[in-house]
Amino acid sequence: MGRIAFDRFLLDNGLTVIVHKDTSTPLACLNIMYDVGSRDEDPDRTGFAHLFEHLMFGGSVNIPSYDSPLQEASGSNNAFTSTDITNYYITLPVENLETAFWLESDRMLNLAFTEKSLEVQRNVVVEEFRQRYLNQPYGDAWLLMRPLAFSTHPYQWATIGKEEKHIEEATMDEVKAFYAKHYRPKNAVMVVAGNVETEAIRELAEKWFAPIIKGDKPVRNLPAEPPQKKAARLEVERPVPLDAIYVSFHMCGRNDDNYFAWDLLSDLLGGGKSSRLQQRLVKEKRIFTSANAFIMGEKDPSLFTIAGHISQNVTVEEAEAAVWEEIARLSSEPIEVSELEKVKNQVEANHEFGEMNLLNRAIGLAYHELLGDVNGINTEVEKYAKVTPATIQNLVSEHLTAENSSTLIYRRKTDA
Repeated sequence: MGRIAFDRFLLDNGLTVIVHKDTSTPLACLNIMYDVGSRDEDPDRTGFAHLFEHLMFGGSVNIPSYDSPLQEASGSNNAFTSTDITNYYITLPVENLETAFWLESDRMLNLAFTEKSLEVQRNVVVEEFRQRYLNQPYGDAWLLMRPLAFSTHPYQWATIGKEEKHIEEATMDEVKAFYAKHYRPKNAVMVVAGNVETEAIRELAEKWFAPIIKGDKPVRNLPAEPPQKKAARLEVERPVPLDAIYVSFHMCGRNDDNYFAWDLLSDLLGGGKSSRLQQRLVKEKRIFTSANAFIMGEKDPSLFTIAGHISQNVTVEEAEAAVWEEIARLSSEPIEVSELEKVKNQVEANHEFGEMNLLNRAIGLAYHELLGDVNGINTEVEKYAKVTPATIQNLVSEHLTAENSSTLIYRRKTDA
C-alpha cells in the first residue's frame, strides 16, 4: 500500500475530521470513533460503553429508524467497543455519502432516549453477557483474569462489564449523563475515506456537524496500576472439555517504545503454526491441544498472555512447567535473527493486507489520531523493523517473571 495519505482539519466545536482519498473504489466509508471505552466507567456501573454501542442504533430524535434510510442508500453499518474506544462506521456508495453525515450527526446531536429502547437494549446486552461469557466454555476467562491481574486500574473489568446487574439496574438518568459526557464533538474523530475531495467533505462536515454544541472534553484521570510484586493465582472448576491455563504478565501501553517488541514476542511464541508454542508444546511434546500468546493492545499498560488447552493425558502441573520452560529458554538462549525476521515479515504482510481494506484504513486513521499522532499509521512497520533480538530478550528477563504473573487455571469438572 505504501503511505496512507490524508488531510486533517478541526471544526469550531472541536470535532476532528480526517479525509483519506482513494480513487479505486466506488464506495465511501464514514467512521466515527469516540474517545470512550469501559475504562471510563464508574466501577459500580460497568458495561455502559458497550450498552451505548447498542443504544446508538435505537434511533435519534429526527430519525426514529436508523437502519431504514441507510438501507435505501444501499449502505451497511456496524460498531464495536473496547476498553479504550467506541467505534461506529457506515459503508455506502460514494454518491449517497451525505446520508451517512445526516444519520451520524443526528445521533451525536440528540439520541432518542425512550424507556422502551433502553429496556430492549438492556435485555440484548444482558443476554449477550450470558451467552458469550457465562454459558460458553472458557467464556468467563477475562471476567476472571482482569480482576486477578489488575488491582487498581479500570482494566480490571471487561468491556461487557463486571456483572449483569450493572446493566439491569441502569437508570435513564445515568444513561443520559453518560451520553452527555462522552458523545460530544470534542471527544470524537471522524474519518471519511473513499473517492472524495477534502473541500467537499469540509462543506458536509460544516453543514451537518458544526451546529452541534461543543461540550467539554472529559478529563480522564485514571488510577495507575502499581507494579506487581507477587504472583497471583486463581483455580476454578468448570464444565469445560479440557483443562486450560492462562498466564498473564504486565506490559507497557500502546504508545510505549517497547510495544512493538512485545507484539513481536507474542508472535514469536504463539503466532501461527511455526511459533515456538505450536512447534514444541503442541506438535512435538503434545502437552497442549492448542497454545498461543497474545497482547491486549490497550492504550494504558496492559497484559501479555500465554494460554493453552491442555491435552487429556497431561496434568495441569506438567503443562504449567512446560510454559515456564519455554520462557526460560527465551531468556537464556539467543534468539536467531532469522527467526525474528520471519515474524517481522509476517507482521508486515498482515499490515499490508489489512490496509487493502478501505474501512480498515479509516479505523486505523481514527485510532492513531486518538493515540496522539495520526501519521503513526504510516510509521508502524518501521518501528517493528527496528526491534532486535536483544530487546525482546531483555523484556522476557525483566517482565516474564513469577512475581509479575497472574495465572488462571481451569480444571475440568468431572461428575463425582
